[in-house]
Amino acid sequence: MTGRRAVPMDKSQWQGVQGETWASEWRRTDRSFTAVTEKLLELTRGYAFEQVLDIGCGAGELSLAIARGRPGARVMGVDVSPALIEAAKERGSRRTNASFELADAAEWTAPEGFAPELLVSRHGVMFFDDPPSAFANLARNAADNANLLFSCFRTPAENPFFTKVVSLLPQPPAPPSPGSPGPFAFADRERMASILTDGRWTNIDIAPFDFAMVVGAGEDPVADAVTYFATIGPAAMAAREMSEADRQAFFERVRRLAVNHYVDGVVWLPAAGWIVTANKA
Repeated sequence: MTGRRAVPMDKSQWQGVQGETWASEWRRTDRSFTAVTEKLLELTRGYAFEQVLDIGCGAGELSLAIARGRPGARVMGVDVSPALIEAAKERGSRRTNASFELADAAEWTAPEGFAPELLVSRHGVMFFDDPPSAFANLARNAADNANLLFSCFRTPAENPFFTKVVSLLPQPPAPPSPGSPGPFAFADRERMASILTDGRWTNIDIAPFDFAMVVGAGEDPVADAVTYFATIGPAAMAAREMSEADRQAFFERVRRLAVNHYVDGVVWLPAAGWIVTANKA
């Protein structure tokens, strides 16, 4: 059976339905990235800073966690999704040292008096149309000697949480073109290092980080996992286009997948990322 055409997961999707979905499901998405958030927070403790920019901040989880831990620091999150920014603002309404702005980090200009010494991102940097230009723009707006810290995915083959559920589709989509905007845009380590170098960053370190992507928990983790995959990600988008019979058959296959990955009260699948650090050149 011929696979469906791969749909690029770019900025426009985050400005529309993808961002709206993640905004309504931020509790699930934050839970799935818990290990990544904890790792990034651990690493931020090694930096001295008073101003922080969170790139592609989503619903604000990392921004707010940094703001809580550094009450004397000013934290600003930017994202292209209106729905996610609204969710972040609502969550952070009582956090006076955190703010959120609807903006594309590739074109963002720092407001007067704000020059971040630390730029962070939890899987929010992979959707730039022109990555070298985007990172160069961030460098221009950063403080001298600023530090960059972010996470991103490695290859689809190293991320069963993605490939296993997609393989259950009646017509799995073709894999994305290498380097195209989307979750796996920075899978190639050498390409990413070249992008950062062209974007005026140096002392680049790219380290593998494996983690458990929790997709089901609560009173019925298996049912929760089915809901997760029915709502979030490319399999969910494909399911919405199926006939009712195909959709129900697909969800039954997803349920069996969840049963097979139920361990110690949660459903989780392996995920693989990079943790990247660099300094402004």
